[in-house]
Amino acid sequence: MQEVKAKGAELIIALDVSNSMLAEDITPNRLEKAKREIHQLIGQLKSDRLGLIIFAGRAYTQLPLTTDYAAAKMFLKSVRPGIVPTQGTAIGEAISLGINSFSKDQSKNKAIIIITDGENHEDDAVKLAEKAAEDGIVVHTIGMGDQKGVPIPVYGANGNKDFRKDREGNVVVTKLNEQMLQEVAASGKGVYVHAGNSGTGLKLLYDKINDLEKGEFESRQFADYDDYFQPFLLAALILLFIDLFILPIKRTEKITFSFKN
Repeated sequence: MQEVKAKGAELIIALDVSNSMLAEDITPNRLEKAKREIHQLIGQLKSDRLGLIIFAGRAYTQLPLTTDYAAAKMFLKSVRPGIVPTQGTAIGEAISLGINSFSKDQSKNKAIIIITDGENHEDDAVKLAEKAAEDGIVVHTIGMGDQKGVPIPVYGANGNKDFRKDREGNVVVTKLNEQMLQEVAASGKGVYVHAGNSGTGLKLLYDKINDLEKGEFESRQFADYDDYFQPFLLAALILLFIDLFILPIKRTEKITFSFKN
């Protein structure tokens, strides 16, 4: 292992995992579409550090900032609804957690991308986005879903499809809170993008992040390998040559012995 210095941005993706993200107004559903786009983005990263926060009614760090993109894909794969037991949409808490997750010695190269439908918003995300901007952190938002509203599907063990209902037995309808997400992005000096079946706009936001001034940080990575096979190869060659000389002698001895008998 060798300590090397690299230049890149620090990016934290805050992904909504509430039940409303199971709505199928985006194929196959809001959450799966977001995960696929994030997976593609990870494949394009080079020296940038990536972190993943998941949130519903509470926010949790799923993956701290890292350049281990293989680990990032593994942790992303495990994300699913229900991984956060408290329902809701704690965007402000996710922003606050993101602010505290960045390295302290970097500036002008930090960004948070919030992917959510913005429904059941519970905290003051706008003020926290302003605080992030004051700390030099850009806050972008991606709105998942339709403003018209759609039901949330529930699949039984046998594959039968139903829809989530409230305590009164009414079908729950989830709507994209686009206005709030636009306000959060504006307060965080970022950009709001409406996601659809054609894409979430994550690549567009990453291009904007690439325009930020790159910070320098230390990163451990494999630098080189030491080869130790040479002595064993030499021994194998010597044995091979010995075998080439001994084999004809053995054959001659066998033939001579047969004539004597």
